[in-house]
Amino acid sequence: MSPAKPHPADGTGLATKTRSKAKLQPPSLWKVILHNDDYTTQEFVVFVLTVIFRKPESEATRIMLAVHRQGKGIAGLYTHDVAETKIAQARAFAEQHEYPLLCTMEPESVNA
Repeated sequence: MSPAKPHPADGTGLATKTRSKAKLQPPSLWKVILHNDDYTTQEFVVFVLTVIFRKPESEATRIMLAVHRQGKGIAGLYTHDVAETKIAQARAFAEQHEYPLLCTMEPESVNA
């Protein structure tokens, strides 16, 4: 190990190195969106929201009503991998019950 080189500004005779720490960024979030259709029942949408997305029944009902009235509703915000998994689970569950429930995902707006 080599001796520290004197640093004229601090008067200690030792030079110090400042380490730059990489700032960790939180992972980006994705919106999982349920879309309205003419076949999937409102009860089934609430069931999917409570079972797969772990929403309380009151929140699941609110989201279902948004899907019904506005054509789509946000089931939740998740990291990319979790969002993909939730969508796959919802699609498989809907297919098992013969419903064409459409789930998609889009990045959450940074300005939101």
